Amino acid sequence: MKAEHRHELKTNTLAEWMGNLPQWAGDNLISIVIVIATIVAAGGFYFWRSYGRNAQLQEQYRFTSFVNQISNRKMQLLGAQNQAGGTSSILFEPARSLETFAKSTGDNNLAALAYIKQAEALRTELHYRTESVSDQDLAAQLGRAKQSYAMAVEKASDNPSLMAIAQFGIALCEEELSNFDEAKQIYARIAADDAFQGTATVLQAKLRLETMDDYKKNVVFAPKPKPKPRIIPLKPAEIQLGPVDANLPVGPLAGGPAAAPTGVEGVPPSVRGQDARDTDPNAPAPVKIEKPAGDANQPAKEPKESATPQTKSGPAEPNAPVKAPDAAVPAVTPPPAIEPNNPAKT
Repeated sequence: MKAEHRHELKTNTLAEWMGNLPQWAGDNLISIVIVIATIVAAGGFYFWRSYGRNAQLQEQYRFTSFVNQISNRKMQLLGAQNQAGGTSSILFEPARSLETFAKSTGDNNLAALAYIKQAEALRTELHYRTESVSDQDLAAQLGRAKQSYAMAVEKASDNPSLMAIAQFGIALCEEELSNFDEAKQIYARIAADDAFQGTATVLQAKLRLETMDDYKKNVVFAPKPKPKPRIIPLKPAEIQLGPVDANLPVGPLAGGPAAAPTGVEGVPPSVRGQDARDTDPNAPAPVKIEKPAGDANQPAKEPKESATPQTKSGPAEPNAPVKAPDAAVPAVTPPPAIEPNNPAKT
């Protein structure tokens, strides 16, 4: 079969189908409508589900960011209080954001959790205040926290875990307002409710029932202890009481500075020793006075000073200063006198 003939046959078939299309559409109109509606519904459902999932993820992201703001501001407050600064009012902003989020979201569980976190932020602000809280401010702010917990109970009607947490928060508010009987009743209801069994809140409620009486007493902090004075240890002065080492130099070197005394001034001879040379190596040797033979009761006569110095024979004292020998003076010969009128001899 030639190519031209095949092309002619295809053209005739297409023209025939186009001519019969209106009649075929009329005969199968219901089926065509059902197929088109199914395709549109499937596409719309897929788009709606994707959009809803994205919106839910965005809401969860917003809620997480608000909760992280509270945690970050707690740390900021702790650091500022250590540096004597900062105020707990910075917790009000994320608390208001959580309240707005809870009112706008369509997820009841997220709304209940947002109300719970808002109430916790209000209670935390009272605990982080550095100044004293008046009874009026305490009652007003805890009243707002109780309202948020009550809204959480309403939103979490189908979530027992969130409902138990919200009721536990209401009991904490009553306890902080010193309404211990009301708090005990709420704790008892939480511990006895079968819907809450298996949750951590039941254990917390039982623990509060056991330890609540300990919190009824006023806590009085001891005064800050005064800083102890710093004691700097002093090193005791060293006093040499024994004789000086004989190997030390006994006098100044020629042309050098004088040797510093090694003794302690103001110490009586009875402490330093009978000989001053025990502490001062530069002290002169003592002069020995010999008594002449005779009556022992007669006073000793002082020796007469001699015109010539006497040289003491015997072993030299190791601590006595060594006297330098006298330097010999060279003889100076005067120059011969020259007669000015006499000629010089060659």
